Amino acid sequence: MLRISAISFLNTAPLMWDFEHGETAETLKKHFQFSYTIPSHCAEELKAGTAEIGIIPVAAYTSIPDLVIIPDLAIASKNAVRSILLVSKVPVEKIRSVAMDSSSRTSAALVQIFLKKFVGVDAGFTPQQPHLKEMLRWHDAGMLIGDPALQAETQGYHVYDLAEEWRRWTYLPFVFAFWAVRKAALQHAAAEVNIARVFQHSRDQGLEHIPQIASTWSEKLHLDAKTIREYLTSNIDYSLDAENLQGLRLFYRYAAECDVLPPAPELRFVGQSSLASHP
Repeated sequence: MLRISAISFLNTAPLMWDFEHGETAETLKKHFQFSYTIPSHCAEELKAGTAEIGIIPVAAYTSIPDLVIIPDLAIASKNAVRSILLVSKVPVEKIRSVAMDSSSRTSAALVQIFLKKFVGVDAGFTPQQPHLKEMLRWHDAGMLIGDPALQAETQGYHVYDLAEEWRRWTYLPFVFAFWAVRKAALQHAAAEVNIARVFQHSRDQGLEHIPQIASTWSEKLHLDAKTIREYLTSNIDYSLDAENLQGLRLFYRYAAECDVLPPAPELRFVGQSSLASHP
């Protein structure tokens, strides 16, 4: 049995379709068991070896050895994402303190790159629970990710969609997370199941069932189904195409230059020996 650590946010729901629904789910239970947590914990479980497969924030790839990436799968955004927000009481150039939702290291790195490299602001950052009013009680701004960002009441504040800002400054998409596999698990799984095909098929089926996903999550998040459908189809991109990979490489480069992440290792994919190393 291969243990999967998945993210408990709405944007992961299409990726997990086959694991949760119908006859496919019963078949996959013979090979996989899965659990849900926050993004940073997915990375911790993969690093600790308590999971063999995880959908990890891309930042985690810089610090967990011996991982390979499942190709053509990601949680990314070609423009505005709506679920990674910097919400501020002041214009961005006046921000000096930020309360950070610490559940994703990638988003934390992105906001630091945005402020330091793009805006030229030297701000302080403090981890905090994702409750906007409490974040803004003692800080100029708060960074929210995932479902709390979608649900936040942001009227009256300066709101910066970090994927949209990344696109504006770099002309590239932003990749937030991808499926990663511990190398040791691949040898065990090779004769049993085609991991890449399983996860790609689950994504494809999930995208064909967006109306059902939107209906289910509308009740969970207290958001209307139309808003959720638009988010999953217009704001989130589930591919790891050439443009997304270019954006990913640039993020790794900027994160190292800004000293917010260690240099990233070469990207290696399931079924491939390697992809060209980062510039």
